[in-house]
Amino acid sequence: MNWNDEKVIAFRKSLIDWYETNKRILPWRENTEAYRIWVSEIMLQQTKVDTVMPYFDRFMEWFPTMKDFADAPEERILKAWEGLGYYSRVRNLQAAMKTVVYEMNGIVPNDLEGILALKGVGPYTAGAVLSIAYEKAEPAVDGNVMRVISRVLEIDEDIMKQKTRKTFEKALYTLIDPDKPGEFNQGLMEIGALVCTPKKPMCLICPLQSFCEAHQQGEEEKYPVKIKKTKVKKVFLSSVIVKQGEEQFIIEQRPDTGLLANLWQFPTVAKTDNQEALKLAFLQEYGIELELEPEPITHVKHIFSHLVWEVDVFVAQAITAQPSDLKLKTVTKAEMEHLAFPVPYQKMWQAFQKGEQCNE
Repeated sequence: MNWNDEKVIAFRKSLIDWYETNKRILPWRENTEAYRIWVSEIMLQQTKVDTVMPYFDRFMEWFPTMKDFADAPEERILKAWEGLGYYSRVRNLQAAMKTVVYEMNGIVPNDLEGILALKGVGPYTAGAVLSIAYEKAEPAVDGNVMRVISRVLEIDEDIMKQKTRKTFEKALYTLIDPDKPGEFNQGLMEIGALVCTPKKPMCLICPLQSFCEAHQQGEEEKYPVKIKKTKVKKVFLSSVIVKQGEEQFIIEQRPDTGLLANLWQFPTVAKTDNQEALKLAFLQEYGIELELEPEPITHVKHIFSHLVWEVDVFVAQAITAQPSDLKLKTVTKAEMEHLAFPVPYQKMWQAFQKGEQCNE
């Protein structure tokens, strides 16, 4: 970029003045303690602000200090995260918090090298925490920021490539306000969220309009350049809500590594052609003989970043005795409330409860 100092200063002022007037009231902005900013930024990865707000409030209620969170059992932190997805985020966050609490005297590092050494902390999270909590002039490059800056500077590099981040970071080290880096970074994020949207950006009310090269060319929607090549795989499954008597249900804990690790689910097998094949697959997989209800109660489609689940959901009564598999557990409805289930299984349970209410 070839902006002179006067233009850079004017850009900073326009952005920060707009932010200070128009910023949303968000719970993590009430107190910019490093712990709170760190948690909020991890939650906000891949997740919308409106979704995160109640999770953040509950998280701070359950774990008001870093030590509370660091010492919490995994089942509790997974329950706090239930529904947010990408559960490795909260596991990595806890591992990093343990490091801070027990190896760093409870003080989150205030330098780039130190904070990047923590598990699960990448350049964006590091920049957000350092700038907002510590007023360090470090950029925080997320999707919103890349969209805004790619339009302002007409950056035509593919944002899906890791090396492109360096281009944005280089530009932002020049643009960032050294006196108000937190307000600068949050201002860019806020404009990306509220004004410089992916489609039909509201250029007429944008404080950066006079600086935006893409706007001058009428090519706002050309940016950012994003070439997606990933193929999405579909997986077809059958899940069974298994009753054990009248008051209990058999559930299964997922493996401790991989997708949705250690979360609970209703027993699930690959989709079969008919009910007899499903009962046989279930007997072979879990050692449980089923008395299946004749039709599925719902179909759940759930989209992950790299695959799509298509799940037929059945209800059954277990004929055999309680299974001995360590990953299986017999629970009541009340006990189930304290266990963390992924979103698709929450949808299954909601469908089941709705059906029960209709039958009463």
